[in-house]
Amino acid sequence: MYAYIKGIVGETGADRAVIEAAGVGYELMCSTMTLKTLILGREAKLYTHLHLAEGVQALYGFADTEERDMFRKLLNVSRIGPKVALSVLSSMTPSDVRAAIVTDNPAAFDHVVGMGRKTAQRVILELGESIRQENVGMAPLKAADTKPTIASMQSEAVAALTSLGYDGLTASRAVAKIKEADSVEELITKALRSMAKG
Repeated sequence: MYAYIKGIVGETGADRAVIEAAGVGYELMCSTMTLKTLILGREAKLYTHLHLAEGVQALYGFADTEERDMFRKLLNVSRIGPKVALSVLSSMTPSDVRAAIVTDNPAAFDHVVGMGRKTAQRVILELGESIRQENVGMAPLKAADTKPTIASMQSEAVAALTSLGYDGLTASRAVAKIKEADSVEELITKALRSMAKG
């Protein structure tokens, strides 16, 4: 119905903003990431998603189409509503979500308010195939073996890093950045070097 709303930022709150466009104030539910991009009194353009459920309608606003697209993907996961989807995007960037899915790392979602480990595993299971096919924003890992082997290498590397005390999100980001590795050990070593560099 609405692709985006462009106007002046009239108000911001903990989870919402009001954008005034053509004399109308539109209240949009927003992630923390999107809210950080808004400045009161300045013009902003938010890409929108209109959510209708049980007679209640809410408008959601996103700083870019990548965030909106990930929000929509999360809504397609069984038993995930807009509140949890927005909570995910308040804690993680769309690239972080992709990295967690590709590396099969539910621990990356541990800091998401309102999301338990079972829900995180459901996100990985239900979005895994489509995210891996897209492979947008992820550095493809080059190896002689097949994709399932690459995914399992990444998963093992993340598990090893979390057992060393790194949090799941940091581990997923580091492993997803590695472009080439021939073994899990090499992948872990390169990820550790990447994290050491900061």
